[in-house]
Amino acid sequence: MNTLKIRRTAIAVAAAAVLPFTLAACSDSGDTKAAPPAAGDQAKTGESTPVDDAMTGDQPFGAACAGVPKEGAGSFDGMAKDPVATAASNNPALSTLVAAVKQAGLVDTLNNAKDITVFAPTNDAFAKIPKADLDKVLADKEQLTKILTYHVVGQRLAPKQLENGSFATLEKGMVTTMGSGEAYKVNGTSNVVCGNVKTANANVYIVDTVLMPK
Repeated sequence: MNTLKIRRTAIAVAAAAVLPFTLAACSDSGDTKAAPPAAGDQAKTGESTPVDDAMTGDQPFGAACAGVPKEGAGSFDGMAKDPVATAASNNPALSTLVAAVKQAGLVDTLNNAKDITVFAPTNDAFAKIPKADLDKVLADKEQLTKILTYHVVGQRLAPKQLENGSFATLEKGMVTTMGSGEAYKVNGTSNVVCGNVKTANANVYIVDTVLMPK
């Protein structure tokens, strides 16, 4: 009798010990959703959160960018598809520059160049020059070419490179740049009012003062 009682007690104890593990196994094999991995686990699996293009710092910047058309050939997307002289011709704020480029016969030169940077003066920049002086320059093709090619650097410049830079121009002179963030000056006097504008073959920085070769 005692032996039977002991045996039943042993079986009950064993069942009690095994039951929790059985329940746990059933729970694991069920159709429950796994908890999301912790931040540290994400790093281990190589998963990452997509980065918004706006966070890369590779977008146009500056107060004058607000005046660029939102759609069409003169928009940022439209300009990115055309070579620089053609792209500039679709921007109303650069009509005086475009007229000067045509007068100097530089349209093909700029459109066919590869990987350049253009510091593009606005119409207001040209308006700072007394009309008599501007008319004289526009009538002198050699001088006009000298001035316009002084605004062109033979490489694509990113904003970071403008922080404290010195660059050779197609005119063979040098331009200097300084600044940070979204505030840059060229030759210490001309402000970038809309920068990092992309065209098919150039980076464009629209400036508020015409640069003069030294």
